[in-house]
Amino acid sequence: MKFSGDNVLVTGASRGIGAEIAKRLAAMGLKVWVNYRSGEAEAAAVKAEIEAAGGQAETIGFDVSDEAAFVDAIKQIVTTDGSLAYLVNNAGITKDGLAMRMKSEQFMDVINANLKSTFIGCREALKVMRKKRFGSVVNIASIVGETGNAGQTNYSASKGGTIAMTKSFALEAAASGIRYNTITPGFIATEMTDVLKDEVKEAFIAKIPMGRFGEPKEVADAVAFLLSDHASYITGETLKVNGGMFM
Repeated sequence: MKFSGDNVLVTGASRGIGAEIAKRLAAMGLKVWVNYRSGEAEAAAVKAEIEAAGGQAETIGFDVSDEAAFVDAIKQIVTTDGSLAYLVNNAGITKDGLAMRMKSEQFMDVINANLKSTFIGCREALKVMRKKRFGSVVNIASIVGETGNAGQTNYSASKGGTIAMTKSFALEAAASGIRYNTITPGFIATEMTDVLKDEVKEAFIAKIPMGRFGEPKEVADAVAFLLSDHASYITGETLKVNGGMFM
């Protein structure tokens, strides 16, 4: 794939889908800033793997829900590299529970970590990217932001909000040559799904037309496409990566 920009910040990139995104983008020639909150050793391992394969990477630790820290991190990247060409807002948390028992704090913790942090990243990226009238942002939402899910009122709200918010950023940024898109993964094989019992996995797979969980690399390839020059006329779009589970 072709990229006119040189670097990318991937939040929540120390493990899982985020790590795969970071490695995929590095393999395509981008310098990747690997963000982590608490997994410093894991982020260092992602960086080492990228460099061993001939790519460029730096680790950058901060909590995406901390506005000042996020702003400072982007300033650090721009000071070091001269610009920020791409951003992938991937970091997020879950605090599941039935809505009738969910405390407001439990709801807002997820909103702040998932939706507010994505807003901060999108806003700060726009400020930086509009100076060069170039840039692309991909926000990682979720299938449950489109369908809802019992026990995940807070998570569903944060991801549904991400989808809608991305469209608004796309409208505001298009005249500056900056694109905003969303990816909504379905069930992806990660550490979170590895711990599920076999019968639970089978029940989920039975609902997926393609008959399997997705692979992190399949999400990473979708991210790479939307960031790249090959998607230069795509903005405000929601790309489903879910094996046909929700169409």
